[in-house]
Amino acid sequence: MAGLETLYTCVADKIACPQDAVVCFVHWEMIKNGYRCIGSGDEPSSRDKKSELLPAGWSSNKELYSLRYQTGDTDTVMVLKAIAVDSTLIFNLMNSGTKQVSDLMVNVGDQVNADQLHTFDSVFRDADGLSEKVKAQLLPRPEKAPERSRREEGESSQRRTEEDGDPLRLPCRHPRHGPQPHWPDPLNPPFAAGGADLDPFGSVGGGGMIMDPLRSGFPRSGFDPSSGIPDILPPGAVPPGARFDPFGPMGRHRPGPDPDHMPPPGYDDMFM
Repeated sequence: MAGLETLYTCVADKIACPQDAVVCFVHWEMIKNGYRCIGSGDEPSSRDKKSELLPAGWSSNKELYSLRYQTGDTDTVMVLKAIAVDSTLIFNLMNSGTKQVSDLMVNVGDQVNADQLHTFDSVFRDADGLSEKVKAQLLPRPEKAPERSRREEGESSQRRTEEDGDPLRLPCRHPRHGPQPHWPDPLNPPFAAGGADLDPFGSVGGGGMIMDPLRSGFPRSGFDPSSGIPDILPPGAVPPGARFDPFGPMGRHRPGPDPDHMPPPGYDDMFM
């Protein structure tokens, strides 16, 4: 494991028992996850400084190991303690700010080869397995952003729907996205302002003042008046391309009686 061999070699003269090797291993897992050791013991000291190395005197007590850590971006102190009970090491990691505690039990005989304490390549029996146990049980999990409940998401979605369907709600004043509309320059040419009003048929630049339903620019059906209108106009009555304003209902053969075939009762009564 990258870095662990260098650390183990630096403290090899301090490792006198399998428990020391396990504490060294857990210390390196703390370092890999962004923590830095600031000293040993429970109380702060003037000699405290952040380091990746183990502090002086870290293995002086073989029954109780105590180390303190900090991350690079916070002042919260994490206190790591390891208590030796027979052939087992019980680790406790406490956040001094929140008082949250995590623990890990390690059977030293299953993890360390006591006959190879000064041979790094063979001292740990299952380094990958021990690393996974430390990460899963001892190290604090990264904090996740609070997830919104389904009820809050539903209420938010319903509120947006109601706002979109409210005809009296003022629209959001965000800048317009997408291509801007083409506005003709009123000063090009400078004396052409109002020229379209002087050309009622729109023969020069479009526009004009006479409304032609067939040339309004809006989509229309395939109706062609030059082909005639049944029962109203014969074919050819309207020249091709001529302006034509449709009149009357299209097709006079409507079902039922004609509402105009008789005058209404009392039509000549002025008080009706």
